[in-house]
Amino acid sequence: MRSSNYDKFPFVPVADTAEACQIGWLAITEALRLALAAAPSTPGQPQVLAVECYPGTDLEALQQHLHPALQPTQWLVADDYYRRPAEIDLLVAGPLTNDPVFGRLNGLTIADFFDPERLSQAQAALALAAGQLVVIVGTGATLVCPTPALVVYADLARWEIQLRQRRGEIANLGTNNFTEKASLKYKRAFFVDWRAADRLKKQVLPQADFLLDTNDPAAPKLITGPDLRAGLAAAVRRPFRVVPFFDPGPWGGQWLREVCDLPDGPANYAWGFDCVPEENSLLLGFGEARVEIPSLNLVYAHPRELLGEAVHGRFGTEFPIRFDFLDTMGGGNLSLQVHPLTEYAQDQFGLAYTQDESYYMLAAEPDAVVYLGLKESADVPAMVADLQRAQKDDTAPFPAAKYINEFPARQHDHFLIPAGTIHCSGANSMVLEISATPYIFTFKLWDWERLGLDGRPRPIHLAHGAANIAADRTTAWVAQHLVNHVEPVACGPDWREERTGLHEREFIETRRHWFTGVVPHDTQGGVQVLNLVQGEEALVESPSQAFEPFLVHYAETFIVPAAVGAYTIRPHGRAFGTECATLKAYVRTRP
Repeated sequence: MRSSNYDKFPFVPVADTAEACQIGWLAITEALRLALAAAPSTPGQPQVLAVECYPGTDLEALQQHLHPALQPTQWLVADDYYRRPAEIDLLVAGPLTNDPVFGRLNGLTIADFFDPERLSQAQAALALAAGQLVVIVGTGATLVCPTPALVVYADLARWEIQLRQRRGEIANLGTNNFTEKASLKYKRAFFVDWRAADRLKKQVLPQADFLLDTNDPAAPKLITGPDLRAGLAAAVRRPFRVVPFFDPGPWGGQWLREVCDLPDGPANYAWGFDCVPEENSLLLGFGEARVEIPSLNLVYAHPRELLGEAVHGRFGTEFPIRFDFLDTMGGGNLSLQVHPLTEYAQDQFGLAYTQDESYYMLAAEPDAVVYLGLKESADVPAMVADLQRAQKDDTAPFPAAKYINEFPARQHDHFLIPAGTIHCSGANSMVLEISATPYIFTFKLWDWERLGLDGRPRPIHLAHGAANIAADRTTAWVAQHLVNHVEPVACGPDWREERTGLHEREFIETRRHWFTGVVPHDTQGGVQVLNLVQGEEALVESPSQAFEPFLVHYAETFIVPAAVGAYTIRPHGRAFGTECATLKAYVRTRP
């Protein structure tokens, strides 16, 4: 049993003291009152404070604390000028589709939610409030008044939004669906609310006067726009980690609980999201204070410095590499699944690319296996028929061993999984999943006769899955191309580099470094994501002292922005004198 040194709250230091961070409503309202007093006024116009809110922000808390402190003449809520809920339901019905999990990416904006007549009336009323203080709050506040005196962006992390959805505390944008299943609220937020809100955020946040962190209702925090932008600029010039979060699941295990020192409450931890910038947060450090923002804010603010020119040119403001944990240690098999082929993802869901991935084994018990590809003799139509039968008849479980390969899995094995390859990790494994980031498009084919944590069967996507199973990914081909495809690349006095994948159909390259001394690295103008897969600690340093030495611990994932350029990694602390290993992923930009 090792003692955990995994850091669950990594942060980017911005300032040595908390002076620039206002904590609690009393300090926040005083800072806003002073800012309003200093803001220039336009004769004949109202003085407007626009509090632009990410969907899920507690508007009642804003009114409870801001209204009595600021005493505006008018208090307006942007949501009051939306279309009626039934109209919004029709608006989003196409992108949402009837599927319980999958929708279609779309171009909806927050402006589409507004009723033109109501919005016009609100703006006409504003024109009559000359010389008066008006506060507008809500998602789209800056659309109600495009020229406010001050803009506060009230931000909220997506993981916190999901927790509030599960507790029934929030509804989707423009609806009152508080009691709807959390999974459906998440789906609607994922395909509609967050996409639309992020489009507006890209316009508003770069010019916002303040950032309001609303993640902790008991301790909201306010920083100025310049301090926010200084924090983002600091992050993109150094290695950093996003804030991990963990979730139980029907197949979950116990490895994450021990290694990451997680609470004893849940029965297991199935997922660990250690580098998923679409949903992870970034902590900015002001002395002892921590301001939490979505890590996507960094992608939006500094895409070229973070991603690099070539990666940004290909993916825009999307972070294309995802690292996460799948813990079945003492648990069960993952669901048998397949990811969509590229053309299917494009045609059915509007995706630019699909989820190619790989499993890197951080740990494995002697009986661990990975289900990967079809057996040579597999009859795909017969297999699909058996899958269909298993969904309808509890007494006829799917005979996985008849159709699917089982490869023994050992620590540090690497299994490559290009889209279209049927796969899942078996029980008693700890997987570091390295994948592209095209969101949530995984087609479950079989869930091993079990229920979800809510006591209900989890959705199976057999029609989608059957259309995407690559029938030519059979035993010999899989063994040759997808299992431990390791090639030596380079070496030094106390390190060696190996290529471990990925397959040529996948755009991610992975390199493993074994080392007892200093290893030279270089971003070569593209973002890199690494995990310390062996060793207690390692130190990431700049040969030119461009950033402060950055300490990483076992199993921690960290991001090295493209702008960093040259850097080194060496064992540190308890790992000194032992062999360490990192696994690095980056986007291939040339052969």
